[in-house]
Amino acid sequence: MSMIFDSRFRLVTRTGVLALAALCAGIVTSPRASAGYTYVQAATIPESDLIQPAALVAVLESSSERTPLMLQVGAHVLYVQAHIPGSEYVGPGEEDEGLEALRSRVAKLPRDTPIVLYCGCCPWDHCRNIGGGYAELQRLGFTGVKVLYLEYDFGSNWVDQGYPVAVGE
Repeated sequence: MSMIFDSRFRLVTRTGVLALAALCAGIVTSPRASAGYTYVQAATIPESDLIQPAALVAVLESSSERTPLMLQVGAHVLYVQAHIPGSEYVGPGEEDEGLEALRSRVAKLPRDTPIVLYCGCCPWDHCRNIGGGYAELQRLGFTGVKVLYLEYDFGSNWVDQGYPVAVGE
């Protein structure tokens, strides 16, 4: 009996991982893609708008620097598993609901508010979430936007490096 459970669990896990990998690689597209939505690839975000994990930790630990608003624009399940303490979940940056939540969250903020976006669902050059959030904040006129550069994923480039982590909602 446990053998059946174990093999089913492995199948679900493999299927979930493969589906997530397919989404990140762009093999499976969202409804927005089929509706003519053009997303901004992470690789096209200017280097001047990127922040490395160690640099963000230094900002967060500094008492002299203004703490940025940190927004996670990826999958909710990833946010619940581990996120940057003090960050807020707004939803996937490639989905209408996520972008609407992002717009609502920043609507009343001054346009020079320091904001850090991050996702970390998959390797940087495959992420379909970060570019949408970045492009939306640019479109809205925000000038203090930085994007956390996570080359591989949040686990590898943040959690495994021993940087601060919170779990849960």
